[in-house]
Amino acid sequence: MRHALFFQLLLLSLFLILSAPVSANDNFPIHVLKIQGSINPAQQDLLQEAMNHAFKERAQLLVLQLDTPGGLGETTRNMVKQILNAPLPVAIWVGPDGSRAASAGVFLVAASAIAGMSPNSNIGSARPVGVGGEDIPEAMADKILNDFLSLVRASAQSRGRNVDWYVSAVRESANLTGTEAAMLRVVDLVAVSVPDFIEQIGIRGFEWQNERIYYNIDDVAIVDFQPGLWYSILSWMLDPQIAYFLLMGGLAGIFFELTNPGAIFPGVLGGLCLLLGLYALSILPTNVAGLLLILFGLMLFGLELMISSFGLLSLAAVISLFFGSVILFRFEYGFGGVPMTSIIVTTIGISAFIGFCLYLVAKAHRSKPFSGPHQLLGCTAKVKHWSKDQGIVHLQGETWTAISDTPLTLQPDDLVSVSNVDGLVLHVIPTSTHNTSGG
Repeated sequence: MRHALFFQLLLLSLFLILSAPVSANDNFPIHVLKIQGSINPAQQDLLQEAMNHAFKERAQLLVLQLDTPGGLGETTRNMVKQILNAPLPVAIWVGPDGSRAASAGVFLVAASAIAGMSPNSNIGSARPVGVGGEDIPEAMADKILNDFLSLVRASAQSRGRNVDWYVSAVRESANLTGTEAAMLRVVDLVAVSVPDFIEQIGIRGFEWQNERIYYNIDDVAIVDFQPGLWYSILSWMLDPQIAYFLLMGGLAGIFFELTNPGAIFPGVLGGLCLLLGLYALSILPTNVAGLLLILFGLMLFGLELMISSFGLLSLAAVISLFFGSVILFRFEYGFGGVPMTSIIVTTIGISAFIGFCLYLVAKAHRSKPFSGPHQLLGCTAKVKHWSKDQGIVHLQGETWTAISDTPLTLQPDDLVSVSNVDGLVLHVIPTSTHNTSGG
C-alpha cells in the first residue's frame, strides 16, 4: 500500500512538471541580425548562416536591422531569393534614424515578410549606375532596368506592398523617409528601435504558411546573432577600394623587393597584400584585361632599368597603370567600383614609389663598389721583409706579397704605397710620408 501511494505521488509530480507553463523567454524566440555596409558575398553568406542558425534553434522570426548604400546586383538577387525561400519569416527594419536602404536595400525590403523603418531613415535610389557612379549606355541600362524591375515588382506583389513606388525607386531613383514609406504602404511599420519593431509585429500579426501569427512581447526572447571574425575581415576586403589598394600595394611591395633584394619586409608585406587582393578580386566582378594592364605597367617600369628610353617607358607604364585601374572592375548593377579620384591618387602614388625604387637601383649601379682590389690603391703598407724588387708587406691587418718595378733598398717597418693590384700581389712604390694605416 505504501509503495502504491509513493508511485501515485511520483506520477502526480511528473504530471505537474510536464504541464507547468514554459518560461516566457522560451515561448517565442526571435533572432536579430545586423547588416551594415555594402551588399557583397560576405553579407550573403552571413544571412544564410543566420537563417540556418535561427531555424536550428527553432526561432519563430529572424529580424534584419539594415543600413546599406547598396551593393552587387548578383548578390542582391541571391539574398532576395534567400529571403523569399527562407525556412522562417524574415523581417527587415531600416534603422536607427539616419540609416538607409538604398539601391540593393530596396530589393531586400521589398522581399521581406514584414518591413519596417525608423521615422527618419530613408529608402530608395535603386536606379542602376556604372562603375564610379557614372551613367551607363542607354541600351544596356534598359536591359538591366527591365531585369531588376521584374524582380522588385514580383517581390513587392508577393508581399502586398506598393508596387508602383518600388518600380519608381528603380526607374526614377525615388526616395522616401520612414514615415512617408509607411503612409504609402512601401513598408508595414514605423518603429524607433528593434524591440519596438518586434512588439508592433506581435500586435499586428503576420502571415506564415497560411496562418496568422500573433504574440505578446512578454513572451519574446530576443537573441542577437553575432558574426565571427572571418566575416568582419571578408566584408572589409570585399570593399572594391580596399581590394584595389591591397592589389596595388602588394605589387609595389614585391617590385621594391625585386629591385632592392634583402629588404625582406616590403616583400613579405607586399606578398600578403597581393594574395588578399587577388582573393577579393576573385569574388568581385573583375576584368582580367584591367589586371593584365596593371601588370604590364609594372613590367614597363622594370624595362626602364635596362633600356635607355629617356622616360618614354615610364610614361607608358603610368598610362598602363591608370587605364588598367579604370577597367579593373566590370559593370554590375549596384556596384560602384573605385572612384576616379582614388584611381588617380593611387596611380600617382604607386608610380612615384616605383620611380623611387628605380632611382635607388640606378644610384647603386652608378656608385663605386665599397670593396674590391681598387680600394687598396694609394694605401700605405709596412715592409716586413724586402729583397731587391720583391718582398713581404703588411696592409690592413693582412700579409701580402709585394713587388716593385725597380729594385729598392727597404728596411723592415719602412712604408710603401700601393700603386697597383695584380691578383694577390701588390705593386708598390716607396713613400716618404709616415702613415700608420698599414701597420
